[in-house]
Amino acid sequence: MKIIDLSQEIYPGMPVFNGHPQVTMRPAVTHEMRDGIENSNTISPVVHELVLGEHTGTHVDAINHFARIHYGKSIDTMPLETFYTEGICLDFSCKKPLEFIEVEEIKAQLALEGKEIKPGDTVLFYTDHYRRYYDTDQWNNGPGIVPEVASWLGMLKVAAFGVETRSPGILGKGNKEIHTICGELNYPHYENIINMQLLLPYKRFRFIALPLKIRGGTGSPVRAVAVVEG
Repeated sequence: MKIIDLSQEIYPGMPVFNGHPQVTMRPAVTHEMRDGIENSNTISPVVHELVLGEHTGTHVDAINHFARIHYGKSIDTMPLETFYTEGICLDFSCKKPLEFIEVEEIKAQLALEGKEIKPGDTVLFYTDHYRRYYDTDQWNNGPGIVPEVASWLGMLKVAAFGVETRSPGILGKGNKEIHTICGELNYPHYENIINMQLLLPYKRFRFIALPLKIRGGTGSPVRAVAVVEG
């Protein structure tokens, strides 16, 4: 067994979605404070104060994030089975910034890679946008699925899907509609998943991405991993 880490590092100054809280982090309690050491050249934290939004780094969107009508369907109410599933990863690294991923392309890629989407799966879309463009002026211009893909995946009864970009669709060109569809079909998606290139050799894997139990939360950072046969 091998565990592949699919999660971004969280750190002050990291890229976040437009208008979302910036990540800040400071030592709130230190060993020096506890031990009465003054003017130390080093600071050894006991506890950090961490400020961040629920949708920071690798995270999952809760159903109440998608629209006002889903008030109450918060991250703490979602079944844990949603976040512990079988998974597949499809290679769309041919996609350039702001290019779409269509349903027929997914069907063709499934046939090419010899993979199958089953009910309850988490489907990951690898575009290599993270390694190419993270923290550059192109980071916000990732490729994305079209709304029809969200509808199609919902009809297949997937548990969720995930992308390595900051949004599942292209802003202003279907991204809001994708969120609406996920709400209507009652299934979440993940954003900012990394290291998907390591999953391509595997037909299937165990996907685990447990959220924090945030009361009323609209989503949560997750430590997403894939468990594969080593």
